[in-house]
Amino acid sequence: MTRYLLRRLAYALVLLLAVVTLNFLLIHISPGDPVETIAGSMGGISEELRAQLRAQYGLDKPFAVQLGLYLSQVLRGDLGYSYFFNVPVAQLIWERVPATLLLVVTSVLGAFVAGTLLGTLAARKPNGPLSQGITLLSVVGYSAPVFWTGIILILLFASVLPVFPVSDMRSAGGPQDGWAGVLDVLHHLVLPAFTLAFVYLAQYSRLARASVMEALSADYIRTARAKGLPERSVLYKHALRNGVLPVVTMLGLQFGNVLAGAILVETVFNWPGLGRLAFDSVLRRDYPTLLGILLFASLLVVVMNQLTDLAYRLIDPRIKTT
Repeated sequence: MTRYLLRRLAYALVLLLAVVTLNFLLIHISPGDPVETIAGSMGGISEELRAQLRAQYGLDKPFAVQLGLYLSQVLRGDLGYSYFFNVPVAQLIWERVPATLLLVVTSVLGAFVAGTLLGTLAARKPNGPLSQGITLLSVVGYSAPVFWTGIILILLFASVLPVFPVSDMRSAGGPQDGWAGVLDVLHHLVLPAFTLAFVYLAQYSRLARASVMEALSADYIRTARAKGLPERSVLYKHALRNGVLPVVTMLGLQFGNVLAGAILVETVFNWPGLGRLAFDSVLRRDYPTLLGILLFASLLVVVMNQLTDLAYRLIDPRIKTT
């Protein structure tokens, strides 16, 4: 087990190095100039100040030198300084991580649990009304873009049914501490979390339905029923445990897509997380901040892949880490 974990860790480090290099290349060959963006926000600056800014940020050096300097900084744990905010990138990311993790974890876990349960219930009667409803939900979930769903919810709950707040993470002048502050954050979380979870709820429910239906036709299920086990035990203790494996795989592989969807959701609902920071960094050509966010997202994806493998081993003991 230790050798397996060390080998996977080595693969993860190589993958992160490749991702960091590719991100640096793609960002620096994209159109736009950070110095010109800064100059525009200041209403214009002199050529001497432009040259000073390029030298300060290392933009006057050849690309290979810039890449080497950045990689050496990353290996030391230094993500650089933000061009726009003029603070360490690590500090910016650390301040925004809690909001994004709250949104993403709530959405993913909610979609996973609800989708698996709905798919399992639908698998009991594949041609019943619940199964047909799951199919309709999947079609709507696949078809509706995340930002469109968010805008529709804002229109609905801002004008028609003003029940939930549609912007920010906290109420202006509202409680900041204690249970009142927690409830205020959860109240603001409802619409963004539902928007992000909706598309994945449709996918997980459809996948769980197909997987559990396949498991219910296996020989060991017929044996369990022949022994006289209750149908609830057959469904949840035998079929679901094997049928949930594809859903766990999808959950781990789609974590990067969830982060990408979070950018749109946080922008629509003005949620103060990494997605909103990434969107602002793109507009401001803030290369260090954007590279830091991409590195953090890549690290989360790698960690989720490792956890997915371990979850496979826990769910199905037949899978060996060799």
